[in-house]
Amino acid sequence: MELLKKVEGTKEAKPVANKIKLGHVHLSGCTGCLVSVADNYQGFLKILDDYADLVYGLTLTDVRHIPEMDLALVEGSVCIQDRESVEDIKETRNKSRIVVALGSCASYGNITRFSRGGQHNQPQHESYLPIGDLIDVDVYIPGCPPSPELIRNVVIMAYLLLEGNEDQKALAGRYLKPLMDLAKRGTTGCFCDLMNDVINQGLCIGCGICAASCPVRVITHEFGKPQGDLNLCIKCGSCYGACPRSFFNSDVISEFEAISEIIAGALNEGEKDD
Repeated sequence: MELLKKVEGTKEAKPVANKIKLGHVHLSGCTGCLVSVADNYQGFLKILDDYADLVYGLTLTDVRHIPEMDLALVEGSVCIQDRESVEDIKETRNKSRIVVALGSCASYGNITRFSRGGQHNQPQHESYLPIGDLIDVDVYIPGCPPSPELIRNVVIMAYLLLEGNEDQKALAGRYLKPLMDLAKRGTTGCFCDLMNDVINQGLCIGCGICAASCPVRVITHEFGKPQGDLNLCIKCGSCYGACPRSFFNSDVISEFEAISEIIAGALNEGEKDD
């Protein structure tokens, strides 16, 4: 409650003065992550109105070359036989202050890891890697696709981290820390990792969220514990990212009420003025 009161005392009519430059970089993926971005509806429009300028996005803006960006949302894995894709991800890193791996393909490779080439239009495209195998990534947003709410929250928190006052930057840093830790952990995230890091360590609490988050229903929940068919796992990392014991962070849990109020206030500020 003390933190909440402190944050309330630092609220402004508009949290920060300057809009950040936001970009969406689309590599090898199904566009499901972009659909999740759009599923924020008026919340996304609010972000574009008051908090971010969309300066790059192949499906949304008429810009041919990757510009300077404050926040880059990268969707899809990198085809290493495609020189342009390799150059694009490196250029994205060089021109961005914060790089976010948006979704499971960018974070862990996902289903593209199983590609053997032979596609009708580009048969030579046969090997794909998550972006973290080629560049340093700041934040992971796992999921196939990730939830619209998490994408929205990361954009708002990145905005506060870059342009907010000292209290807002500190709070945003604590919110983003678990997702930054995921990025530091590496580019593998599947049921095997959940077994090794959580279940076999006796940390599983039997909540079932891993089974609920699995997009291909590989994981079942039997006798209070998760079971999985490893032969069918697509290595999307959704279960690992959703598990509350995989990268538990007490700072976020204890301050989530204040974080939620800041996000709600940022998105509703314009409606209150009308």
